[in-house]
Amino acid sequence: MTINKENNYCDSQDKEPFIKIRNLSKKFDNIYAVDNINLDIHKGELFTILGGSGCGKSTLLRMIAGIELPESGSIEVDGHEMNGVAANERPINMMFQSYAVFPHMNVFKNIAYGLIKQKTPKNLVKEKVSEMIKLVQLDNLDNRMPNQLSGGQLQRVALGRALIKEPKLLLLDEPLAALDKKLREQTQFELINLKNKLDTTFIVVTHDQEEAMTLSSRIALMDKGQFVQIGVPSEIYETPINKFAADFFGSMNFFAAEVISHNKQTNEICAKLKSSNILITGQTKNHFNSGDKVTVGVRPEKLGISTSGSVSEKKTILEGQIEDLAYYGNRNLYRIKTNDNGVVQVSSQNVKRSESIHLKWKNKVFISWENSANVFLKT
Repeated sequence: MTINKENNYCDSQDKEPFIKIRNLSKKFDNIYAVDNINLDIHKGELFTILGGSGCGKSTLLRMIAGIELPESGSIEVDGHEMNGVAANERPINMMFQSYAVFPHMNVFKNIAYGLIKQKTPKNLVKEKVSEMIKLVQLDNLDNRMPNQLSGGQLQRVALGRALIKEPKLLLLDEPLAALDKKLREQTQFELINLKNKLDTTFIVVTHDQEEAMTLSSRIALMDKGQFVQIGVPSEIYETPINKFAADFFGSMNFFAAEVISHNKQTNEICAKLKSSNILITGQTKNHFNSGDKVTVGVRPEKLGISTSGSVSEKKTILEGQIEDLAYYGNRNLYRIKTNDNGVVQVSSQNVKRSESIHLKWKNKVFISWENSANVFLKT
């Protein structure tokens, strides 16, 4: 994948992209909702566009669907230019956040709607809808009305209706937002399994970081109408490109530092924390010079916490006092006021039942982490 200053995210893979977006822009009241973006998506991907409210992700999805018209740029799907093609003539279907299930139709008729509108023979409609009902796990519910269904079942009806015409591309706008946490987690895996059974490319829009990481083959993180970073979930989480990307995905502790040295051949870097004389080392592909300001990021779950500290060349150790703690059942979250480096968050797994009782509010503790946990970010 190539990333450059023109906000291009175009794969360098040999195979021709299934979706090609070039120099796409859209503005409302002279403010760009989508600002000159470029993107390649390959056939069979479950690709997620992730970002906060107002970042432009839904506008981008609506332009791909043909609901919004771009100011400039082009969208190509499976080798065919989409500019000027009406939404109902594109090889695309879209599932909206509200599901938009017809309240006066039962499950069977809701799913069959697209086939009936295009005058598909009745015997073929019955065959295809019966197959889809099994695929989306709504067996024996074909005569139920929408008001007799749970939230998860309504979501499957909407999904079945969106897939029944076998679109080449399915767009999903916040598809799991209306579900409770447990059902959302269950449905994520069902959605992945469903995609793997179909010859359809999925593009999902969401603001939920965990949902994006669970579902996606790749993620595009958006902010202010542009892509900040694109990559597989582990790449964006472990090696964010900047402070915004690091902070958007989960929690991260940030330390202001100054670069002492950076070896461009080995990527090894050494920096000194501004608030103390502690040296931080690690590796980075970002380019720094001696004396540059740098932000060092460390995820809370990468930190260890104990009541005694031992010096190691491979570890960084800070001393502090527990200011707040929260018990989440499977983990504890500690906010620790350090002597020189502000408040640091530590997430500790409850591996043993008795572990949660050892550390208390106001305890003096030591925080430690491996050098490999350090992420060096441009400030």
